[in-house]
Amino acid sequence: MSAQRALKGARPPRLERVYVKVNSDFDATGYIQPKSITWSDGRTFTIDAVRDYRPAAVYRRGAEGSCYTVVIRGEERHLFFEWTDSAFSSRVARWYVEAAAPETI
Repeated sequence: MSAQRALKGARPPRLERVYVKVNSDFDATGYIQPKSITWSDGRTFTIDAVRDYRPAAVYRRGAEGSCYTVVIRGEERHLFFEWTDSAFSSRVARWYVEAAAPETI
């Protein structure tokens, strides 16, 4: 019971964006189908399924772009496709996931 009480008042972890490499397919209509995610350390995870696609602002206030609900190793995750600033002509958009930020004291 005391463990439940401690969790009840705990704040959720602060999330930060972690930009990742995503291999994806684009069809003739412009639909993007993400296929795998590669972390900066080289680990690659296959996306087993895309369950949902919505504007990113549905999941996080102020987010611009798209949010894909993907299944990786049987677990659902949100994968975001963020539109970048038009000042960078060679960079149109980039992918990120949200991960718990390290605790700072």
